[in-house]
Amino acid sequence: MDGRVGFVVVTVLRLEGGGALAVQRGWAPRGFEDRTLLPPIETPAGVVEIVGRMALPPSDLYALGAPTAGRIRQNLDLPQFSSETGLPLLPITLQQMGATGEALVRDWPVVNLGVEKNYGYAAQWFGLALLFSMLYLWFQVVRRFIDRPKDTSPDV
Repeated sequence: MDGRVGFVVVTVLRLEGGGALAVQRGWAPRGFEDRTLLPPIETPAGVVEIVGRMALPPSDLYALGAPTAGRIRQNLDLPQFSSETGLPLLPITLQQMGATGEALVRDWPVVNLGVEKNYGYAAQWFGLALLFSMLYLWFQVVRRFIDRPKDTSPDV
């Protein structure tokens, strides 16, 4: 996060209707003296209400060997985590939004669903179509007109 090393804190939330959901609660910095020391994170007990947005699990980073187990993981493999916990986890996660009372940073990447990118693609394709049309006219019409043999016979 902004060039600092840390953890994405993920907590399992049991749903009232059954099943469970992995909640990405935020980012916490990693300790400098002891890399295995986890920051103190408050986890409320009982029924909670969370405001968030559905998201894919955190992206996989390069890892050597098989997926790890334990409280600190390089990557979160939801099927493996589901079998470890014995809870039927959904294949998606929830990114918790809003202010934090804990020492967590919730600066999630913004999902860009704007149409600006589509306008750029349209301009590229129309520009390419215009280029092909101009090249076709040059090589099929104009160049043939320029390269045609001159009629040098005298007029009779």
